[in-house]
Amino acid sequence: MNPGALTVYRWELVKLRFQKRTYLGLGAAMLVPILFATAVALRNGEPRDVAFGRYIHETGFAIPLVLLLFGSIWMYPLITALVAGDIFASEDHNGTLKTILTRSLERQQIFLGKAMAASTYAITAILLSGIVAVAAGCIASGFNPLTSLSGTQVSATKALGLVMASLGFYLIPVLAITCVGLLLSVVTRNSAAAVVGTLMFSLLIQLIGILPGLQATRPYLLSTQFNAWQGLLRTPIDWTPIVRSLWVCALYALPALLAAFVAFLRRDVAGG
Repeated sequence: MNPGALTVYRWELVKLRFQKRTYLGLGAAMLVPILFATAVALRNGEPRDVAFGRYIHETGFAIPLVLLLFGSIWMYPLITALVAGDIFASEDHNGTLKTILTRSLERQQIFLGKAMAASTYAITAILLSGIVAVAAGCIASGFNPLTSLSGTQVSATKALGLVMASLGFYLIPVLAITCVGLLLSVVTRNSAAAVVGTLMFSLLIQLIGILPGLQATRPYLLSTQFNAWQGLLRTPIDWTPIVRSLWVCALYALPALLAAFVAFLRRDVAGG
């Protein structure tokens, strides 16, 4: 690890602890699963039109899986964008980038450290949300076996492992969204514009997927990759959507990250 980048990374993590948007994002990541599990415990209905929706009263492990489906629409992209869209733009707003560059740090070190901090926040938010959802779900519906998408019953212990693995693969498109947020943060130099722009990008990709005549694009849309984890919940495991998710997300993430890096290196700090 580059010492300079590591220094920036640690400093950015410290700064995140004192920013309201960090607690807003992490708070939402924890509160939504609790509210959903509470609603499940108090009401008899279930969302039968989504995968695992019919099982939310039978096992607590269905609750985090249903949340992964609903959360990909806007919640998790927004939570991710709160920091990714702000982490560079805030330096412009506060006029602190010049100060950072005078600390014997190179631009590539600053970029790498900030990118790692934004990614760490996104990973923390998703994992925290998943862990809270599992705990709240098991309290509401019990630590019971889960019925897979293939109709086979999975033991509670194995279901827990599959849910955690699903969270891991869910992080792949989340990190791609993070890269888009970083790009907009660098280019717009405005936190609000970058955060909203990242969310709008996510919603636009979803809109493309439902437009008539564009069905052939769905396997290659970033929004579709949020469902790749479902391959783990089949017997045997279907690795095709998971492998596709790896390279499709890379096609979105790497160009965005590279463009953000180049734009940051070419930024005219003296001119604002």
